[in-house]
Amino acid sequence: MRTKSLLTEAKQIERAVTLINLGARLQVLESETDMSYERLLRLYKEVSGKSPSKGQLPFSTDWFMTWQPNIHASLFLNIHEYLNKAAEIDEIDTVIKAYQLYLEQTQSQGLEPLLSVTRAWRLVKFIDNGMLTMTKCSKCSGHFVTHPHEIPRHFVCGLCNPPARAGKGKASGG
Repeated sequence: MRTKSLLTEAKQIERAVTLINLGARLQVLESETDMSYERLLRLYKEVSGKSPSKGQLPFSTDWFMTWQPNIHASLFLNIHEYLNKAAEIDEIDTVIKAYQLYLEQTQSQGLEPLLSVTRAWRLVKFIDNGMLTMTKCSKCSGHFVTHPHEIPRHFVCGLCNPPARAGKGKASGG
């Protein structure tokens, strides 16, 4: 029989509650805590007052390559990378802190955050698995989310070279 630590359990619950409050999908909670599905489901309903969303998580890397999502994903990932180097905390806690800082940045600029915490979590997984990477812009020197086969010497980001229709749509958040 293995003994459970009350402190470890409390930390897991606190982490799950934080993720739920940020809008994380149940699959993220299952992956990042040791809590059972049934317990997470009860906790989700108690914290959010509703059942969790059904369906699969977004899986495509393509979403992160489109103009505005790329800028938001790059902002989040730069914050994440900084925290990863500056603080010694668990990976999921780095994702949580980076996402909270991303929300603060978008809100302070009066922008609608395009990145959900679930997409941010998935982005980190894509980076860790080599499916996406960060590439330095040859004009502004900022680091942006790209496919791993991008040639760094010729890469120009979406801020330095926005698409022709950028910011012209009804949902422009640029």
